[in-house]
Amino acid sequence: MTEASQISPQGMGYPGTPGIYTDEQVAGWRLVTDAVHEKGGKIFLQLWHVGRISHPLTQPDGQLPVAPSAIAAPGKIVTVEGQKPFVAPRALETDEIAGIVDDFAEATRRAKAAGFDGVEVHGANGYLVDQFLMDGTNQRTDRYGGSVENRARFLLEVTEAVAAAWSADRVGVRLSPRGTFNGMSDSNRRETFSYAVAQLDRFGLAYLHLVDPVSDGESRLAPVLRELFHGPMIVNGGYTKETAGAAIARDETDLVAFGVPFLAIPDLPERFAASAPLNEPDTASFYSGGARGYVDYPSLEQVGAGASR
Repeated sequence: MTEASQISPQGMGYPGTPGIYTDEQVAGWRLVTDAVHEKGGKIFLQLWHVGRISHPLTQPDGQLPVAPSAIAAPGKIVTVEGQKPFVAPRALETDEIAGIVDDFAEATRRAKAAGFDGVEVHGANGYLVDQFLMDGTNQRTDRYGGSVENRARFLLEVTEAVAAAWSADRVGVRLSPRGTFNGMSDSNRRETFSYAVAQLDRFGLAYLHLVDPVSDGESRLAPVLRELFHGPMIVNGGYTKETAGAAIARDETDLVAFGVPFLAIPDLPERFAASAPLNEPDTASFYSGGARGYVDYPSLEQVGAGASR
């Protein structure tokens, strides 16, 4: 799975993030997908619209970011001029929403042209799809707000459009049912995400990907949602090789995704297979830009040859 990639200029939040809305971006991604396929791998493109997690400095013509409701996220965002407080976004008009759904579909077609094996709709971590879904960020009174059925409408319309643009078995959806990142909240998470997941189940998706940290124990929602989704499930959040294997053995999930370990361990699967020592992540270099902490961690082969970072 790639880094999140914006579906349009409006969908961009952070400087230097990739996109999938121009011919040049398609050509650039083709270099990546070809390299992955040459190694025998598969690769999905994560489709992203950040909604309110943006700033006029990042938006076309300095416009306000858009969101379900005009509610600013707490804190600050990194811009080309340094950190800036989040601004109150502009609430989308009802008749604008179909255009964003179309942008997801067009991005899917471009991902297919770029050689990807599938796409993942990023509905997690406080970005636009998540903002529609949770009632802490969605105070609309039209057909996209209010009831859980209305708040889930955008997620389901996006999923339907993306599946129609390619095939449902080439589409995954990522959700964070208990996520609070980017100021997210919901008055009844179990009800909200149970409804959303039960509706997603009807599409025949490639998978459902849940961010639900393993360390949170009995408060996790993944076991509940597992009963509602009958396709492949992926969980993510603080797993080790041992806890991932145990979760699969208990049939809590079909797959476990790793994020942070891959930042420090470029050959993580090989290390797991060999039960080899792991590199320690340098958290100070995360999302800092440049090569440090990105392409300079040693592989297992280099460690064996005495290389150091």
